[in-house]
Amino acid sequence: MNDVSKTTRIAVLGSANMDLVVRQPRLPQPGETIFGSGYDTVPGGKGLNQAVAAARQGGTVDFLGAVGADTYGRELRDLVAAEGIGAAGLAEAGEPTGTAHIAVVDSGENSIVVVSGANATVTALTADQEEIIRQSAFLVMQCELPVGALAAGIAVARAHGVFTVLTPAPVVPLPARFLASVDLVVPNQIEAAELTGESDPVRAAELLSADKTWAIVTLGVEGCVVAYDGTAVGLAPARPVRAVDTTAAGDTFVGALVARLTAFWLPNQQSASDISEERMVDAVRWATVASSISVTRHGATSSMPTLAEVAAILG
Repeated sequence: MNDVSKTTRIAVLGSANMDLVVRQPRLPQPGETIFGSGYDTVPGGKGLNQAVAAARQGGTVDFLGAVGADTYGRELRDLVAAEGIGAAGLAEAGEPTGTAHIAVVDSGENSIVVVSGANATVTALTADQEEIIRQSAFLVMQCELPVGALAAGIAVARAHGVFTVLTPAPVVPLPARFLASVDLVVPNQIEAAELTGESDPVRAAELLSADKTWAIVTLGVEGCVVAYDGTAVGLAPARPVRAVDTTAAGDTFVGALVARLTAFWLPNQQSASDISEERMVDAVRWATVASSISVTRHGATSSMPTLAEVAAILG
């Protein structure tokens, strides 16, 4: 790849699942059986979600992960191809494709149980995956893969000037200084509190952004807090909508955010400090609109908007 293509590429190292989604009026009590109102299978996994969201917002994306040699795996590969996402880093594992079992209640909120399957086999990086990271401008990660693979990805990225983005979900034990080695961390309010022990999202964002890191703590209907290098930049409001399903809203936010950042990435940008406050706030605004559209639709990847849909709202 030449320098121009490198400035526009996004490598997403993460999970790929088939989401098994049940819509229901409420969560059942222990031992209780209730009737649901619908059932769907939808491609998902936090990694694949973010890859699709970024691709639909105009990003040039490669997906790094693993699926099984089964029907769900073939369906996920078909989606990757249909979205124009590079699949050279998508391995075939001996384990079944991962699944996420999602209960969506009538208010739009959801509860999720993940069975990792093939995702758990990604304990290190292949040569192809390392090369893809080296040739990218951004490396986007989550915590649904073994931490060893994420640490390996960060090591390659830091050695080659690749900007790193982490969604620390689910919250898992991380090595010392792991978060400090990331350029941008994007937890929700609950995850930020778990990571910092601080219930105030502004203070949590400031703690997570220490050592010249960007932190964005998402707050659902209240928007998000943006911080850099230990100082809160401000609170970005949410776009009011009527939510029907919040599945993958956070993943849509991250994918759209990174895609927007790549639209203005310069060849010599290699650290968090190279992104101006104005540029980050612009990307957050774009991501907020993309996320607000996604919650008005059902499903994970099926809910994610296109670049044209977001542009139509922002003008």
